Amino acid sequence: MKSADVAKAGLGTKAVHAGQSPDPTTGAVMTPIYQTSTYAQSAPGVHQGHEYARVTNPTRTALEGNLAALESAKHGICFSSGVAATDAVVRCLRPGDHILASNDLYGGTYRLMRQVFGPFGIESDFVDMSDLAGVKAAMKPNTKLVWIETPTNPMVRVVDIKALCDIAHAAGATAAVDNTFASPILQRPLEWGADLVVHSTTKYLGGHSDVIGGAVCTNNEEWNEKLRFLVKSSGAVPGPMDCFLTLRGTKTLQIRIERHCSNAQAVAEFLEAHPKVGKVYYPGLPSFEGHELAKRQMDGFGGMVSFVLKNEDMEDATTVMSNTHVFTLAESLGGVESLMNHPASMTHGSIPAAERHAAGLSDTLIRLSVGIEDVSDLIADLKQALERI
Repeated sequence: MKSADVAKAGLGTKAVHAGQSPDPTTGAVMTPIYQTSTYAQSAPGVHQGHEYARVTNPTRTALEGNLAALESAKHGICFSSGVAATDAVVRCLRPGDHILASNDLYGGTYRLMRQVFGPFGIESDFVDMSDLAGVKAAMKPNTKLVWIETPTNPMVRVVDIKALCDIAHAAGATAAVDNTFASPILQRPLEWGADLVVHSTTKYLGGHSDVIGGAVCTNNEEWNEKLRFLVKSSGAVPGPMDCFLTLRGTKTLQIRIERHCSNAQAVAEFLEAHPKVGKVYYPGLPSFEGHELAKRQMDGFGGMVSFVLKNEDMEDATTVMSNTHVFTLAESLGGVESLMNHPASMTHGSIPAAERHAAGLSDTLIRLSVGIEDVSDLIADLKQALERI
């Protein structure tokens, strides 16, 4: 498809075609893996758009165009991991600057802000971003970045992107949204006022648990220039094979997300009705606190479900997590296979227990990444595991 036609197309069509065209040398329909570190120049400084693979690579360029189109962005900048993408954003701050972030967020983001950048004089505070008055009160004169997750990790809370971006902009701060849990199929934060959208492309965008990557999408020219300078200067770039795998993943993103959503809805409803389950966190449940906001802000409720047992007993939670056959106990999320995670000891272990508990993250919380298997098998698997306690 011509780029002008892709720009007018729906998300499913963009996922398949955006940023790509047949290879001009061979006519290959699929973007080739340009496994090269450098490019020939006909004269000093005269080249065909690429000089050195740390700066650009044709496979990476195709992926960046694809992701930008999906996020309604002018620019997509790809990195070697989601953490590397986050690192690049924070690295644009300076000593004395302040970050205000969600208190319910990925543990790796917390660790990066507090333990990596804290010693360099970049402050960070973590607040409940569903409390807009609390967010306003926590803003400081030196707040330069408001870091938003929605749905959050691991409590899948939904926060108001537009309202939070308005607060950030009123204070002269940049608003960044980690959109990993939703993917651009369900939510496009730039359309709600965000300056930056960050992804761990390892998750839903790649979709097959076989590649690590990250990306930032933006319409802001200054941010695009700063981030591309960091790509060139710091070198946290994905390899061409990683980009190819992610680009392959985005082609099926829309249909995978539809199945993730329908399966997660059924799993959440099953868990909510189960006598041994105390609370279920899923935006698609009418009982969920952010349900109405999710209906307005999202085009679906996602594939992530968290829950706690009624008795809040760690031994029972361990029994459940150790006895599933379809769900695999593992880090990460967003793949076609269903995963089960214990945030307190796995993805969020770097957050001090007192801070986890203050944010509502129980030590017995179980997080599910609901895959695309037959939903009857997923429910049967959870049912038999719960029957063991």
